[in-house]
Amino acid sequence: MIKYDAIFLDRDGTINFDPGFVQNVDQFKFYDFAFPALKVLSQHGNNFCIISNQSGVGRGLIDISDLRELNAFIRREFINNQINLLDIYNCTDHPNEATNRRKPGTGMFLEAADDHDIELKRCLMIGDSERDLIPAHFLGMDTMLVLTGNGHLTLDNIAPSDKPTFVVENILEGAKMLVKKFI
Repeated sequence: MIKYDAIFLDRDGTINFDPGFVQNVDQFKFYDFAFPALKVLSQHGNNFCIISNQSGVGRGLIDISDLRELNAFIRREFINNQINLLDIYNCTDHPNEATNRRKPGTGMFLEAADDHDIELKRCLMIGDSERDLIPAHFLGMDTMLVLTGNGHLTLDNIAPSDKPTFVVENILEGAKMLVKKFI
């Protein structure tokens, strides 16, 4: 399997259920297949970064302290599953006042690359939305569209220029595909 400098993960709809705005830990639930998938990918030396738009904060729907608590919970779960999570990057911008940090901007990716000495052209972005794929394409990364979350809708409406490198049912199927394809 190919070893990436880092595998970037979208959060909602990619590694956990997306009920809309996840306001606290009680509303957060990992997909059952998320950690088995990440374990397969991590066995090949891959590290992970979560890159997530969290406009619920900017919209006043999510308290920043709840987002911090949720990020701490996610970090603990990665540690408990022995998966190397380099960091979690959230953009809390309201969509009407978005900076370049908000996907499809590249800001969070560039910040992660700088923080962790990551060569972005040697990375993979896994997500369920065109917003996840656009910055990754721009930065020369491989992309994987999962059909969980908004993935089916994204696949039906994606611009030809943003076609993903890989399309898979879910992150576990993607992990298995990468292992088979690159061994």
